[in-house]
Amino acid sequence: MTKTDGTLDLFAITAPGLEPLAAAELRAMGIDGVVEPGGVSWSGPPGQMYEANLRLRTASRVVVRAASFRARTFFELERHARKVPWDRWVNRGGAVRLRVTTKKSKLYHEGAIAERLLDAITRAVGPVAAGALGKDEDEADQLEAADAQLFIVRFVRDECVISADSSGALLHFRGYRQALAKAPLRETLAAAMLLGSRWNPRAPLLDPMCGSGTIVIEGALMARGIAPGLANADRQPRPFAFTSWPDFDSAAWESIVDRARGGIRPAAGLPILGSDRDEGAIQAAAANAARAGVGDDVDLSARPLSAIEPPEGPGWMVSNPPYGIRVGERDPLRNLYSALGRTLRERCPGWTLALLSADRMLEGHTGVPFDDAFRTSNGGIPVRLVVGRVE
Repeated sequence: MTKTDGTLDLFAITAPGLEPLAAAELRAMGIDGVVEPGGVSWSGPPGQMYEANLRLRTASRVVVRAASFRARTFFELERHARKVPWDRWVNRGGAVRLRVTTKKSKLYHEGAIAERLLDAITRAVGPVAAGALGKDEDEADQLEAADAQLFIVRFVRDECVISADSSGALLHFRGYRQALAKAPLRETLAAAMLLGSRWNPRAPLLDPMCGSGTIVIEGALMARGIAPGLANADRQPRPFAFTSWPDFDSAAWESIVDRARGGIRPAAGLPILGSDRDEGAIQAAAANAARAGVGDDVDLSARPLSAIEPPEGPGWMVSNPPYGIRVGERDPLRNLYSALGRTLRERCPGWTLALLSADRMLEGHTGVPFDDAFRTSNGGIPVRLVVGRVE
């Protein structure tokens, strides 16, 4: 909601388990947020919303909490909905999407709720192109509808919260990851792995199973101080929904973008290595790194795990190895995890190993004592980031 002093009630949505990392990112921007299930809340001026969208590496969206009220009947819903200042986020003749969820509430029909809200929006701004979504949206739908203003509507125990999405496409869509290898890793989770492992951006980084290169590319962006919203060769900001809002302050936005560009270092200044036994994966990783504008900052090579050549000095190995979720996959992976641990002890003493893991038994085959850094999910699979030191 917009307060009388012009500040907004803001919420950075994250995947479960990543909330403390997003809160730490916000603190680095001078924003003292409150960790809540599913994200971080704070109140601030529109400029903080702009900057959070541009700079947050681990958040999925930044939303404005537009309204909060109690409604047990459609009459109550309609009355409250007509008080929402829809014209702050929707232009006349614009496009609107509604994603409605209900839980333990008298109003349980999501489509009927969406109809009432669309009627209120039409009364406020005139006819709009509208589409109502249910609980889920896949990435294809999300990209196709990126130009429509999304409102996220949640009913829990008759309490309704309406949030206006300020991000547009999900924030993990940096724009560079167009070439994919098997089991691609979202950019937000790759960044979370680096932050959760406490990687020092002045220390070497190695991913020996890099796939399409997301971890090493996110590492290069961090090492050079490149905001994720500028992860392209031209350093132009990716599209955001708030730039289409009626009260968008283009001068303030340009100042924030210019300041972010001014903080970019000319080179990573440290070894960032990615390797994979799949030549096609390395080609995809190289194409992605070039699109992100960090092609010269990463060293990519096609080689098996046993042939890695880590740089001198302690560093970090951060990787997303296969999990062996399907029946019959676990046994062959034991050898992979054992080889990983053996190779590390032989070639990387003193290094930190961080793995995204779904199986304690498999990670135990590395012989590295691990601590859990966070728990989340990847592609619907419960996973943990485990971090240990190689002796």
